[in-house]
Amino acid sequence: MANYSEAYVAFDTSKLRNAVAIAEGGRAGDVRFFGEIDNTPTAVRRLVKKLSGKYGRLTFCYEAGPTGYGVHRLISDLGHRCDVVAPSLIPKKPGDRVKTNRRDAVGLAKLLRAGELTAVWVPDERHEAMRDLTRARDTAVADQRAKCQQVTALLLRLGRHYPGKSKWGKAHWAWLSKQELAQPEQRIVFEEMLLALRQVQERIQRLEEAIRAAVPEWSLEPVVTALMALRGIDLVSAATFLAEIGDLSRFRTPRELMGYLGLVPSENSTGETIRRGPITKAGNRRARRVLVESAWSYRYPPRVGRAKQPRVEAAPPAVRTIAWKAQTRLYARYRALLRRGKLKTVVITALARELAGFIWAVSREVALSPTQAN
Repeated sequence: MANYSEAYVAFDTSKLRNAVAIAEGGRAGDVRFFGEIDNTPTAVRRLVKKLSGKYGRLTFCYEAGPTGYGVHRLISDLGHRCDVVAPSLIPKKPGDRVKTNRRDAVGLAKLLRAGELTAVWVPDERHEAMRDLTRARDTAVADQRAKCQQVTALLLRLGRHYPGKSKWGKAHWAWLSKQELAQPEQRIVFEEMLLALRQVQERIQRLEEAIRAAVPEWSLEPVVTALMALRGIDLVSAATFLAEIGDLSRFRTPRELMGYLGLVPSENSTGETIRRGPITKAGNRRARRVLVESAWSYRYPPRVGRAKQPRVEAAPPAVRTIAWKAQTRLYARYRALLRRGKLKTVVITALARELAGFIWAVSREVALSPTQAN
C-alpha cells in the first residue's frame, strides 16, 4: 500500500511522445520522473489506470499548446481533474538555463502540487470549432490586407496613383480594371494579383456566411445577439470575441475581463515610486483587436442608425439601456481625453477598456434574464 493517497501528474506534451512526472502529496512527498509514453488515447488510458490503482486521488496538468485539449477531455472523461496550464504564467527561476522534457515535466509536477499554476479556460468541442471558424476568417482578412498592399506597391513602382479618396470600393476597382501596363510580364503579374485578391474576398464572404449559419446553433447565441446592440459590434465581431474569450461569467468583475484582455496599464513600482506604462497586451490579442476596432465608432455622437435599429430591437430592454449608456459615456470620454491632449490611439485604447466593461455587463444581463423570467 502506498504511503501517499494523492499524486500530482504532469505531462510535457509533444506531437508523438509525452514526458510524465509524478509528485506525491504532502511536503515530503516524492517527486520523480515516470518516463515517456506515446501521445495516444490508449497510452494515456493505460497510464491513468495504472496510477489509479496506486493512488486514491489523481490531479493532472499540461501546458496549453499545439497539441490541443484532447488529453484534457480524455482524462476528464475518466473521472479525474486535468488542468491546461497557461505557459506565460508558469513561475520560472531567472538562473535556470537548461530546458529538457524531463525537467519541464518534473517542474510542472512540483508547481501543480504547490498550487502555483494558472489553468486556462477549456472550450468544449463545439466552441473550439467556432473558434477555428472565426480564426479562419481572421486569417483570410490578413491575407486580403497583404494582397492589397502588393497591388498598391506594384502600381506605386510604376507611377500609377489612384486619384480618388477611398480605395478598394467600386470606383477603385473600376480604375484598376482600366490600367494598361506596357510590359506583358507586368500585365500578367498585375492580373494574377487582382485574381488572387478577388479569390480571397470570396473566401472571406464564404467564411462570414458560415459564421452566420453557425451562430443560431451555438450555446452563446443569446450573448451574440445581445452584444450586437452595442455600437461598433456586428455578428462577425461578436462571434469572434466570444469564440476567443468563451464564457464571460467566469470573470467576477469587469476589471478581471479588462486585465485578461491586456487592456490595463503595465506597472513597475517600488517603494514610494509608482511607474505606469503602456497596456500589458496580455491575454488574447484577437479579442483585444476586435474591441479596439469597435471602439473607433465611439468617436461620433450617440445615435442609432437605420441599419443598427433591428439589432438593438432584438436585444432585451436591459441590454438596450446598457448599449445607450455605453454610447453616451464613451463619446463623452473620447471628447474629454482629447481635450486633455491625449493621443487619439491612446484614447481609443482607453475606450476599448471601458467597452470591455459594458460587454461584461451585457453578458451578465443575458445570464440573469432566464432567472428574471421565472
